[in-house]
Amino acid sequence: MTITAGAPVPVDAVEAAAYTIPTDAPESDGTLAWDSTTLVLATVRAGGATGIGYTYAGTAVATVIRDKLAGVVTRQDALQPPARWAQMLHAVRNLGRPGVVAQAIAAVDIALWDLRSRLLGEPLVVALGAVHESTPIYGSGGFTSYDNDTLREQLTGWVSAGIPRVKIKVGRHPDVDTARLGAARAAIGSGTELYVDANGAYSRKQARLWAHRFDDHDVRWFEEPVSSDDLEGLHQLCQHGPAGMDIAAGEYGYDLPYFQRMLDAGAVDCLQVDVTRCLGITGVLRVAALCDARSLDVSLHCAPQISAHVGAAVWHLRHLEYFHDHVRIEGMAFDGVLDPRPGGVLRPDRSAPGHGLSVKRADLDRFRVS
Repeated sequence: MTITAGAPVPVDAVEAAAYTIPTDAPESDGTLAWDSTTLVLATVRAGGATGIGYTYAGTAVATVIRDKLAGVVTRQDALQPPARWAQMLHAVRNLGRPGVVAQAIAAVDIALWDLRSRLLGEPLVVALGAVHESTPIYGSGGFTSYDNDTLREQLTGWVSAGIPRVKIKVGRHPDVDTARLGAARAAIGSGTELYVDANGAYSRKQARLWAHRFDDHDVRWFEEPVSSDDLEGLHQLCQHGPAGMDIAAGEYGYDLPYFQRMLDAGAVDCLQVDVTRCLGITGVLRVAALCDARSLDVSLHCAPQISAHVGAAVWHLRHLEYFHDHVRIEGMAFDGVLDPRPGGVLRPDRSAPGHGLSVKRADLDRFRVS
């Protein structure tokens, strides 16, 4: 289709499907255990092109997309994702925005940005106004369900791939965490940064105790030491934790007010944002602006194939979580995935329109649940 300057391109259809994919081994962190992950895929069609978006959530997200958001977006201009985003936010007032609804909007918003870029023949990273050539990553997994041999194998794999920072889960079995930290540090050596994630497993006093124990292993990043809802507890860790250890949280944020409250409380040294939860690409760029105003770094949470493009457009970008489950699923679900480059970065493809992904529908169909 030839695009005429200023002429709208109406959306023809919005579709959604959900796929539940088993993990490659049992997984757990400080507060949860799981054996599968559900990918919800959104597709938006206009002008002979198709945009692809997704989130990691339950099948209810697909229902929200089909029953509520599709009617909002269909017949509207596909070349204006922020305008469609605003319409979706307005339409869900009575459903409640945080949680499932925000993730549904995120999937459709990602698809709309991809569609706009494909219609205009430009890569998504360019459409978003990139200020970086690539997005730094850190290897993430290190589940509490892993024995030390499995933990070492995963960590050394990331280091061998040139990723200079890695993260493991802690807090489920505190009596073995000191040994796990020792095994992790021995596996990666002194030249790789070591991070930990408690997923809110500790009380305030426990978190302060463990922060100093982790400091003995030169841990540079302590994620969700207490619940993300405990802003005062997070603030105390920022104020009284080891000087070389950053406190991070924010991955469960769904809208702008959540992040505003977290930043106002001085609850983090680096703010986490998830493009598949925080109302999509349009939402993340607004959260990033809050951090720009404070000269505070942003770390993108998971969904690496989309986050790599978004990260390049975030001014105060720290890095992106290269999460084992999402790396595995996106490799199974899509052609065109980005692999880490030397130095531990993902470099978006500037030769392909949109985010460059195409769905492996034949491979995904066996996992379809909705």
